[in-house]
Amino acid sequence: MDYANQYRNKLRTPEEAVKAVKSGDWVEYPSGTDFPVLCDAALAKRRDELTDVKVRGQVIYGPIQVVECDPEQEHFIYSSWHCSGYERSLCDRGLCFYQPMIFRNIYWYYRNFLKVNVAFACVAPMDKHGYFNCSVASGLVRAGLDVADVVVLEVNENMPRICGGSGESIHISDVDFIVEGKHDPMVQIKAKTPTETDVKIAENIIPYISNGSTLQLGIGGIPDALGQILANSDLKDLGMHTEMCTDAYLALYNAGKLTNAKKSIHNGRGVMGFAVGTQPLYDWLDNNPGFVTYPVDYVNSPDVIGQIDNFVSLNGCVSIDLYGQVCSESAGTRHISGTGGQLDFVTGAAMSGGGKSFLCTASTFTDKSGKTHSRIVPFFNGDIVTVPRSQAYYIATEHGVVNLAGRTSWERAEMLISVAAPEFRDDLIRAAQEQRIWRKSNKR
Repeated sequence: MDYANQYRNKLRTPEEAVKAVKSGDWVEYPSGTDFPVLCDAALAKRRDELTDVKVRGQVIYGPIQVVECDPEQEHFIYSSWHCSGYERSLCDRGLCFYQPMIFRNIYWYYRNFLKVNVAFACVAPMDKHGYFNCSVASGLVRAGLDVADVVVLEVNENMPRICGGSGESIHISDVDFIVEGKHDPMVQIKAKTPTETDVKIAENIIPYISNGSTLQLGIGGIPDALGQILANSDLKDLGMHTEMCTDAYLALYNAGKLTNAKKSIHNGRGVMGFAVGTQPLYDWLDNNPGFVTYPVDYVNSPDVIGQIDNFVSLNGCVSIDLYGQVCSESAGTRHISGTGGQLDFVTGAAMSGGGKSFLCTASTFTDKSGKTHSRIVPFFNGDIVTVPRSQAYYIATEHGVVNLAGRTSWERAEMLISVAAPEFRDDLIRAAQEQRIWRKSNKR
């Protein structure tokens, strides 16, 4: 097959490619690492020609030109499956709407319920067999591309090629238009420097992890701290099966801790949905057969996770109430991020032989006025429940770790208060008494 000729026939300028978008269309943008910056800018220039164009994306680091060019939302309206810090700021400005979801269901949503008129994605250059690689967002990109009426690929010369079990590539025969142009280096998301509290929480979790455990690490200071501590620990033969691969895994690999040698499935290979980090991470993953990407409906499937013995899931959360409900995506009604895969991994870890899931938070936070608040609260008031009380498992703060699985309401209250900040415990006990979830014989 003459793939080079097909390529030339489908090549368009960004301005030509975005003419596929019509008023009223649903337009798909992939996640931030595969964000089509050239096509987004060209589409924004068509603002005055278009009305009611609905754009879906997720974890985009900004700026999104179709949003920024239309603050009155007369031409474009934007929604996100999971908010980055930039998208959170758009929510605060009323320029982004959240789409409630569970990550493992994203392909199901598209296959069965959602319309995509035009899908855009950045990809690595075509190979000699006519395949473009979806790169570090491979676990997500095909969800929208597979059902789109029109597929537009923007070739990014800087993107690494990621090996895949499935869904990592798209053939030129399934592409309508191709766009080329100069791109900035890949999005660089550096690991946060862990705080003393992050380190203490991570130290509290270390005793629960054994040789040969397979890890899922979320994003943030606590997972980063755990990665650093594990890299300097005596543990060995750790594995990776994670929605998101970050520099924490590279640190484990460089320390000789990440071998994937004891995994029950995909033995010898790390598995991920997508990757976000720094250039050394992208260089490590580039054409590395020791790591494979799968669609997130596979990576995040509790049935798959449950097949991996000694699976350890670690994620952050915003707040927890005394009933064991966990909020990880809002502060009251203010939207912060999204459900993502947290519930997927809480569920899957509980199904794993020897598995454990940890939801972690500092016990307090300080607001802009300097006032300190407890992150363990009597009850939620507008906060979005990410993990229901019926599925709450290990909860970790700098004051300890408790396991809520199967516990009564009064046991949960006692356990959670035991890992709350000491200065808030008496108030929480009084609240538990008022809510009738406190035994009179409980120790204060």
